[in-house]
Amino acid sequence: MIKIELPKPDLVIYQRKQELKEGEVPITPINGFIDLHKITREKGGFFLFYNKENEVLFVGKARKLRQRIKKHFEDNVSPIKNHREEVYKIEVYEVEDPMEREIYETYAINLLRAKYNVDKVFYE
Repeated sequence: MIKIELPKPDLVIYQRKQELKEGEVPITPINGFIDLHKITREKGGFFLFYNKENEVLFVGKARKLRQRIKKHFEDNVSPIKNHREEVYKIEVYEVEDPMEREIYETYAINLLRAKYNVDKVFYE
């Protein structure tokens, strides 16, 4: 039997409002998130979207994490397009190897029973 453990996230961001301090420039929120700029531009990995009850809503992977995560909040083909308002927390895991990303994504979808994933689901 193969033993897989999810690593600790490299970054966790929450939906929040910016508290402007003097001299700061306002950040335009994307779906309530103002910290998307903290997600790496260059690295690949996988990510988990959670709601306020800490339930996993969606698990995804990407060659470029920030770009892909932002797309989920902007495009019309995302599996979460009708559920964006539920996303409260994003966990980001940097994993460069494409095969490892694939394994972690499939494992997380099934272990955590991601609510809006429709592909790679092996539980009933």
